[in-house]
Amino acid sequence: MKRLVSLFVLLIPVTVFAAETETSFKPMFDGQSLAAWKGDMEFWRVEDGVIIGESTAEKPLKNNTFLVWDNGTVDDFEFKVKFRISGSNQANSGIQFRGVQRDDGHVVGYQADIDRAGQWAGALYDEAARGILAVRGQKGTVDETGKVTNETVADKDELWKKITIDDWNEYTITARGNHITLKINGVVTSEVIDNDPKGLDRSGILALQLHSGPPMKIEFKDIQLKRLPLEEGWKKVVLVAGRPSHAYFAHEHNAGCLLLAKSLDAAQKTQGLKVVSSVYLNGWPKDVSAFDNADTVVAYCDGGGNHFLNKYLDIFDKMVESRHVGLVCLHYGVETVKGEPGDYFLKWMGGYFEPHWSVNPHWDAKYETFPDHPIANGVKPFEIRDEWYYHMRFVEGMKGVTPILTALPPRETLDRPDGPHSGNPAVREAVLVKKEPQHTAWAYERPDGKGRGFGFTGGHFHINWQHDQFRKLVLNAIIWTANGEVPKDGVSSPTPDEAEMKSNQDEQPPKDFKYMPFAGR
Repeated sequence: MKRLVSLFVLLIPVTVFAAETETSFKPMFDGQSLAAWKGDMEFWRVEDGVIIGESTAEKPLKNNTFLVWDNGTVDDFEFKVKFRISGSNQANSGIQFRGVQRDDGHVVGYQADIDRAGQWAGALYDEAARGILAVRGQKGTVDETGKVTNETVADKDELWKKITIDDWNEYTITARGNHITLKINGVVTSEVIDNDPKGLDRSGILALQLHSGPPMKIEFKDIQLKRLPLEEGWKKVVLVAGRPSHAYFAHEHNAGCLLLAKSLDAAQKTQGLKVVSSVYLNGWPKDVSAFDNADTVVAYCDGGGNHFLNKYLDIFDKMVESRHVGLVCLHYGVETVKGEPGDYFLKWMGGYFEPHWSVNPHWDAKYETFPDHPIANGVKPFEIRDEWYYHMRFVEGMKGVTPILTALPPRETLDRPDGPHSGNPAVREAVLVKKEPQHTAWAYERPDGKGRGFGFTGGHFHINWQHDQFRKLVLNAIIWTANGEVPKDGVSSPTPDEAEMKSNQDEQPPKDFKYMPFAGR
């Protein structure tokens, strides 16, 4: 269980936010299976629309076990679930949130506590860390040093009378930034404001707990999640990685998104960057609430007719229209097909790779100058080989478009025969005849003045994410499209080492693979 935070007067309603900023509750459990959950299925099952965790004399539980929601993570949210606990008075359970799962399976982090004896139910606990932050009837504050101060604001025993221990009860968890409120059956049981930078968790996994000890049963049903907009300048980045598509160390969508998210997290800790990120692997999220509080979406995936956005044009456009959600497309993700998908891409990020117009050669691009734009903050000149696409299809007159990376491709990039990606008369005239420098990354300010987009054609070679300037430019763009404040010197993150670069790969390396890091930064 975790840190405390100043509790507002317990029985006073929490702040009401404008309805238009709120999203709706979405189901986290289909009522029939554990398809969206993972854990030790020896102790977890589904019966009659209920998730059951149970230990018996014949099947004892020596260590706590957790059923983890496998469709996503949680950050700022409101969560509702009905629970029922049975067994001896030692029966204990809880709901973990914004947590982390250790290698041994133990989920650590904030826990909304449940027990049958009435000692802990309704308390906020920091599992395997700071311990109790607020018991039932308390509001608490955790200061910057981790010291917890508690104030009793309601009678613990009177609150216990609101819980019908032999029947169903509804647990509600509300987490907004560092402010966490727990309710059972609509009554606030504990509240915490966590100001401890080392202990505060702003995002992480959600899980249900079955505690070790004597035989017991915990039941959960009607599990629902409502994501809440982040406040006080914090921004939510959703990175969606496409399915595997190329050989080892190329088009590593999953590994690339995880690395970028880790870099953003590092910048949050070292630079105070107000950003929370969530990564969805292998295509369009199964989490139906994935984008409900997103400020920007990063699409790193296969493109063309296989781009995952092609099937969800209307859904994404509603996000753009209603909440001005930003869009970052990386490498193959900048390509879609001409027609309706292409028109949407123009609307969302001002340009895209259009087959039979744009090309995708491998070449060494040298970037020596940058525009006066937040995306270029702190970025130094660099040269790097990649499959730099160019000759994009942009909005008419480049209105709203700011080129970020521009270079003149060498003649060799157009040596291939004409084709949907290799060459065409228009691109040959532009580069070979008119000698027009080509834009390989661009920023877009939508006409509404609120929405933003960014296209980046590099990212074919996974090793390029190890290049500090290459990576910084993309991180800057992610923050900019989320309408966040890009640091003056750019978003800084540690250079990933060999182990980090090789982690989360879709395939095993071939026998002849040789890891070759960049010699200079």
